[in-house]
Amino acid sequence: MIEEAAYSNAHLWVVIMAGGNGSRFWPMSNPDSPKQFLDVLGVGKTLLEMTFDRMTRVCQRDHVVIVTGENYVDRVRALLPDLQPYQVLGEPMRRNTAPCIAYAASIIGAIDPDAVLIVTPSDHAIFRTARFVSDLQQAVTVASAHDWIVTLGARPVRPDTSYGYIQFKEESSLPGADDLHPVITFTEKPPVDLARQFIATGEFFWNAGIFVWSLKVLKEAYEKYLPNVVRDMFALNTSTPHDELERVYSQTEAISVDNGIMEKASNVHVMAASFDWSDIETWDTLYDVLPRDLQGNAVLGKAGVFLYDTTNTIVSTPDALGKTVVVEGLDGYIVAANNDTIMVCRRTSEEQIFRFVSDVDLKKMMENK
Repeated sequence: MIEEAAYSNAHLWVVIMAGGNGSRFWPMSNPDSPKQFLDVLGVGKTLLEMTFDRMTRVCQRDHVVIVTGENYVDRVRALLPDLQPYQVLGEPMRRNTAPCIAYAASIIGAIDPDAVLIVTPSDHAIFRTARFVSDLQQAVTVASAHDWIVTLGARPVRPDTSYGYIQFKEESSLPGADDLHPVITFTEKPPVDLARQFIATGEFFWNAGIFVWSLKVLKEAYEKYLPNVVRDMFALNTSTPHDELERVYSQTEAISVDNGIMEKASNVHVMAASFDWSDIETWDTLYDVLPRDLQGNAVLGKAGVFLYDTTNTIVSTPDALGKTVVVEGLDGYIVAANNDTIMVCRRTSEEQIFRFVSDVDLKKMMENK
């Protein structure tokens, strides 16, 4: 482990990316209510609220900046009241994570030129929070002392094709730091055979999507690898007119920070996470983190759910429906509902959800003509 050096929390900031549109969790989530605004885990808090609460254990509450779609700004402020104007930034259009991070960095840099940034998604599940906080503190120490980009990696437990993978060098980045390694490559969502090979080597982590870097290192990386993004993005501030914000976003490159910077930079190091992590990317990954009964079934929602001869199935029904749900004879299924849709499909077929959404939307559009 790394001996934690003294660093000032006064310059530590967190950027929470909360712009997802929730298509994979249909019908529980949809573009009007993506998963970051839902109590996906059934604990009484949305994923965004849980992320915000965790991050206020790491830095000052007024140093947490949330970037979301401009149509979600009011939703964020309702969930997390009393935030400063600069703490909730609305993007006029989705342009992936690199422009999102640059926008937040520009706003933070105008307030604190010596900032150190932790960038995190809003919709991941983190367990063992005390270890999470300790890992981040160590990552901040390393990133600040060495002008490195530090990312956190989770040890893979299965060949999951919905996650990104980070290959690392065997040697430690620092003497005595057995949990910190230089990064070799990033691979996004490999096919299952390749994922199995990755795990067999013992040289790969899952990419947890959490990055730590100083504002100085961040700007240098953008200037070197994403000049088309940095050119206008770092001129934005809280008084930028909306039409200018739209112009900048419409002209900037739409690219992820993983593809644009992490895959190219030579100063990226990965720290093995000591906490438990899931990005809850799919119904299947949600099933993996939920409590299950002796038959392997996971049930979300307080509505009456009766299961007969049913195994390895996830059932999600919103409390507001007030409906009784009876399921019989299923093995390995998803049963999910919202106010006007019920979906029943095999867990192994959830990639078909995009087709389901498209077909349902098309039918509704034709009926409304």
